[in-house]
Amino acid sequence: NRRKKKGDSILENPSIPNPFPELCCSPFASVLSASLLPKATSRKKQVIKVYSEDDTSRALEVPSDITARDVCQLLILKNHYVDDHSWTLFEQLSHTGLGRAIEDHELVIEIQSNWVMEEETKLYFRKNYAKYEFFKNPLSFFPDHMISFPSETSAALSHSGILQMFLSSSTYPEIHGYLHAKEQGKKSWKKLYFLLRRSGLYFSTKGTSKEPRHLQFFCEFSNSDMYMSLTGKKISGAPTNYGFCFKPNKSGGTRDLKQLCADDEQSRTCWMTAIRLLKYGMQLYQNYMQPYQGRSGCSPLNITPMRSISENSLVAMDFSGHRSRIIENPTEALSVAVEEGLAWRRRGCLRLNSHGSPIAMSNMGMSIHRSQSWFHHRISREEAQRLILQHGLVDGVFLVRDSQSNPKTFVLSLSHGLKIKHFQIVPLEDDGKLFYTLDDGHTRFTDLIQLVEFYQLNKGVLPCKLKHYCARIAL
Repeated sequence: NRRKKKGDSILENPSIPNPFPELCCSPFASVLSASLLPKATSRKKQVIKVYSEDDTSRALEVPSDITARDVCQLLILKNHYVDDHSWTLFEQLSHTGLGRAIEDHELVIEIQSNWVMEEETKLYFRKNYAKYEFFKNPLSFFPDHMISFPSETSAALSHSGILQMFLSSSTYPEIHGYLHAKEQGKKSWKKLYFLLRRSGLYFSTKGTSKEPRHLQFFCEFSNSDMYMSLTGKKISGAPTNYGFCFKPNKSGGTRDLKQLCADDEQSRTCWMTAIRLLKYGMQLYQNYMQPYQGRSGCSPLNITPMRSISENSLVAMDFSGHRSRIIENPTEALSVAVEEGLAWRRRGCLRLNSHGSPIAMSNMGMSIHRSQSWFHHRISREEAQRLILQHGLVDGVFLVRDSQSNPKTFVLSLSHGLKIKHFQIVPLEDDGKLFYTLDDGHTRFTDLIQLVEFYQLNKGVLPCKLKHYCARIAL
């Protein structure tokens, strides 16, 4: 056996495993520091608090570079919600009654760093169906009397043509019209003629003159965010309920707000949509297209909704016999559909209880609707309008609530044509049975669930079908 020399070590004999490799660092090796780790592992984390409509909240530890879309995806996964690409993070300033939908690409921690201590600011997680609606139907967002195109442009533009002008780096349509502006440091409002151009927002000092000598600069948008007024006339004393404002990122408080007010919802929507497009440009379109990346048929600005493969392959089936069959004759398919609709209404008088047994609606017809997400118990007309407005004034956004004027009736609040309309649901008693109707008894339903399900499939007396319900989700 060879005697071990003084200089021998376990490192010099690779056949013997070293049980403590971390203790055998070379004297010339530097200690591993956080700065030497890969960038992904050294990201700082911070805690954010997100609220829902019912004022429940959840604290999340997130990296400093997390975007609003990433926060929404995280909450969707944690709560097992269906991702329909309408979930949005909102920033709400309670004291001033202002709020805005945070763009999907914005950094949440950066937004929080701009908050001031005096202002109670919260992040809300809710749906916003109107977030990218202008990409689907831009003509309804930009009325002819508010938009001017360059002289060389044809007046008749297609949907994609209008969008390409807004998203172009060289051209931009001019938005113009009257707005009420709050005078700086005063409580008074003044009606002025405003123009939105690529260089910013201006107002005319002489009527509707667009001459450069009569235009005065009002605001630019790179260092400020745009908010919608959620309280209308209550806090700011605005002449109408259609207010919006610009707040500098590093604001010292309400004194730095540039407040404006439109005469109607269509005008406010046009101004706010055009300013969003001016500020973010192609980034907005990329946000809109991100959920659809990789799908066939989604070329740039080819945004016509496509039917899914399963939707294209739908066929009429007959299950009445021993074996199912495909109904080839269109006339027969239509008559079967009508008959099935009538049978569906007759079957509606029975529903299943929690154990799967049928129960008569007369026992619980007055309360079964309370478990539905679209029903809001004891909220006022103003609260209903605020809730629908926050979910987006898209055709078909709705909720059902108790009537304040008549405690025995209900109200269907529905968004259509950038307006919120209210329809009274009246209870009727016939032969000892209770029914509900929207059209003076011509169409009757045994409960509110059946009524909502019917108008989700049929427009009937309503201006549009019920599409998206406003819900108070819990986190």
